[in-house]
Amino acid sequence: MSHLTEAQRSAIEAVLTQELGKLERSMKVSEEAARPVELDQTAVGRLSRMDSMQSQSMAQNLAEREQVRFALIREALERLEAGTFGLCSGCSAPVPFERLLIFPETPTCQACG
Repeated sequence: MSHLTEAQRSAIEAVLTQELGKLERSMKVSEEAARPVELDQTAVGRLSRMDSMQSQSMAQNLAEREQVRFALIREALERLEAGTFGLCSGCSAPVPFERLLIFPETPTCQACG
């Protein structure tokens, strides 16, 4: 069972839900930016094509990071529901509330993380 008070659990749940919403909106934008670049060899110069490809690559990297964070937040919400949130998945020690406020999706304490 978690060491967190009901108020702390509610605060963390609100933060996680808010972050999930922001991330979902951001992922939609990132998905658009990561689409394959259509290059018209006659209309765009070599540097512009390189810039487009670099922008696409950065958008793809961002999309990958967002997907990982999305999964971590969903898992954290599942742990909240299961009553195991706030306990380290490595050593089962309580994760300090302050750490959870900064990294609410973290499944581990600082020593195991």
